[in-house]
Amino acid sequence: SSNWTGSSPLTFILTGIPGLSMSSYWVALPLCCLYLLMLLGNCTLLWMIKTDHSLHTPMYYFLSMLAVADLGLSLSTLPTMLAIFWFESTSLHFEACIIQMYFIHSFSAIESGVLVAMAFDRFVAICYPLHYASVLMSSLIMKAGGAIFMRGICVVLPVAILIKKMSFCRSHVLSHSFCLHQDMLRLVCGDVRVNSLYGLTAVILTKGLDSLTILLSYMMIIRAILNTVSQEARAKAFSTCISHLCAVLIFYIPLISLSIIHRFGKHLPPLTHTLLADAYLLVPPVLNPLVYSWKTKRIRRRILILLCRRG
Repeated sequence: SSNWTGSSPLTFILTGIPGLSMSSYWVALPLCCLYLLMLLGNCTLLWMIKTDHSLHTPMYYFLSMLAVADLGLSLSTLPTMLAIFWFESTSLHFEACIIQMYFIHSFSAIESGVLVAMAFDRFVAICYPLHYASVLMSSLIMKAGGAIFMRGICVVLPVAILIKKMSFCRSHVLSHSFCLHQDMLRLVCGDVRVNSLYGLTAVILTKGLDSLTILLSYMMIIRAILNTVSQEARAKAFSTCISHLCAVLIFYIPLISLSIIHRFGKHLPPLTHTLLADAYLLVPPVLNPLVYSWKTKRIRRRILILLCRRG
């Protein structure tokens, strides 16, 4: 048994939502609405940041990077999700599955890195406000953005290369509507210790270190806020962090829950795994633009101006 059966390439079978028929249009329609909302929200954010010169500040540059990562993450899952629920097409070739897996994990690592950069932005703004402009210069932001994207691209590449060399002699049915490394790895026939070890190392070096860095940043931010004498200044400083805190929680809570479920929740019903994986990949790209539009005055004001002009 190998990656190829005779002259036919290996094909994986993707899974929709357990317990529902593939032709459930009441699932497909809300799913399409979520994707449209994600596209509208993130593209609107990018357009506003590009066209409004008052938004050309470090905070909004990092927000535009977050929107790009959200778009990439959602568009990576879009083809197979819609193929399953609209066209009842569940098969996916091995190479296409690896490509999808690579982009999902790469954009996930990029989004995690952008959240760290945004935490650093809030740390400098609150702890060293007088040095904000001199520290977060355009050149540093460009270098940070390039490093974040290169890290996401490079750290996941060995994962795709290693799994491409594996043989699959078990069931070819995956647990989700898209390809994830952990899900593909359980179908491998042979020794997967190298793959598992590198996969764990990649997670620790990206999301593990990122979450610790964000936690450390907010510990220092909270200490700086508590040392502020004025109650009004405390409230103002904390309000500038709410949007980013929401984005961090929206991203990391489903991620941590999914990791725990994969490790210790094998006895749980398949529906639990499916819903958590869908939430991890679909919820942040949809909610992030809504959170920032609601909590950021400049963006909210810009949206109101656009709506008034159209009205």
